[in-house]
Amino acid sequence: GRCRQPDTRQKWWILANVSVGVFMATLDGSIANVGLPTIAGTFHVSVGVVQWVVTAYLLTICAMLPIVGKLSDLLGRGRLYNAGFLIFAIGSALCGLSGSVGMLIGMRVLQAVGASLLMANSQGIVATTFGPRERGRAMGITGTMVSLGSLSGPAVGGVLIDRFGWPAIFWVNVPIGLAGFVAGLLLLPERRAGGTREPFDLLGSGLFVVGITALLYTVSRAEARGWTSPQTLGELAASVAVLVLFYLWETRTDHPMLDFSLYRIRMFLTGSVAAFLSFVSLFCVNIMMPFFLQNVMHCPPDITGYVMAAYPLTMAVVAPVAGWLSDRIGPYVLTTGGLALNTVGFVSLNLLSPWASPWAVAAHLAIFGVGHGMFQSPNNASLMGAVPRSRVGLAGGLNALTRNLGMVFGISLSVSLFSYRLHGITGESERWGHAVPPAEAFMAALHTVFWAAAGVCALGAVISSLRDRSGKTWPG
Repeated sequence: GRCRQPDTRQKWWILANVSVGVFMATLDGSIANVGLPTIAGTFHVSVGVVQWVVTAYLLTICAMLPIVGKLSDLLGRGRLYNAGFLIFAIGSALCGLSGSVGMLIGMRVLQAVGASLLMANSQGIVATTFGPRERGRAMGITGTMVSLGSLSGPAVGGVLIDRFGWPAIFWVNVPIGLAGFVAGLLLLPERRAGGTREPFDLLGSGLFVVGITALLYTVSRAEARGWTSPQTLGELAASVAVLVLFYLWETRTDHPMLDFSLYRIRMFLTGSVAAFLSFVSLFCVNIMMPFFLQNVMHCPPDITGYVMAAYPLTMAVVAPVAGWLSDRIGPYVLTTGGLALNTVGFVSLNLLSPWASPWAVAAHLAIFGVGHGMFQSPNNASLMGAVPRSRVGLAGGLNALTRNLGMVFGISLSVSLFSYRLHGITGESERWGHAVPPAEAFMAALHTVFWAAAGVCALGAVISSLRDRSGKTWPG
């Protein structure tokens, strides 16, 4: 058997292994986006089809995360996390070998199963490995790896595609995944979380997968079909009905997949809602700023990449410091202050003109790196520290699900608001890839998105301020 608590040196080796998994999963999200135009050209498919290379990955992760979180509490986090490395590496190799866009999308689903095993268990492993005096710093380091993965994806992807073709963006994961798998066999604890073995909630899992996938699919297609079209409204009603059934079943069954009682813990509830609103607001900027830089400011793609890097680069510096600080002063000031700073950042974006320098835009984006860096690590540490140890796997899965749902809704909200406002100004139904609208109309539509993001983020700051200030946490 393994010792109950890893020694000091082993703790940091475990963190290093978890950091590699987190880096790989986030790198692959951003690296694939860069390859979409090349993949579309290779397989002679439209942007609407090739977009599913990203969307299928995201949907699968959202559907899998709570299931994986529950399974890890039953089977052991280390074991499932390690399986994630292997499945991700196999999925990546099969993506690289794909001879059709259909096979590529299918293999991205397999890859996403591996990614969800890594994402759902990484926070739980860190939270149970480190005590309350080190947990914030450790979460800060994994937060930095998320930033570095997002930051290096576009640059690494661009070089690999240019030199070796699009399959290389998937092949690069194979050696990393296999090395992580071997290291995990040596390092990670194999024991189950303890307690009696519960039956797995198959019906609840099925209802959740159907409901959440149908909802996110409908939201991602709503802009193209129209939000008020009978098809969109019908699909929304059906998916919500399935999710209501799922909730009713989970509150009545003896061994639920998703333990809603976690949301009775005030720190967990407020931290989760604030995190969701934070990601919704941030992804409004993530999706819109490249269009502003290229279509309005006429920056070439490489300059756009450098400017966009200001956000994750700043966050990579701030997140570990914020995590370290939260171990000493608690999460309250850092989390609420970070979201308040981001709100100011969204408002200030409305002051940017089409003639602004790229440096000025980068400085604005750096504000979000500071604000999100202040918020993310302390929020994760306090959220994971507030739940019972036996439920840490589920809490990690729910926290990662919150992040992914925020991304999907942020993208959908920004594209819908932008198109709706643009249509109101120009009278034309703007679709991506068509003629670029006049700069004035483009800026007016963009400002609508930025004001909406500021409102969402301000609401997040208010909810974050309602968190439990006692700082209660379970011991390491």
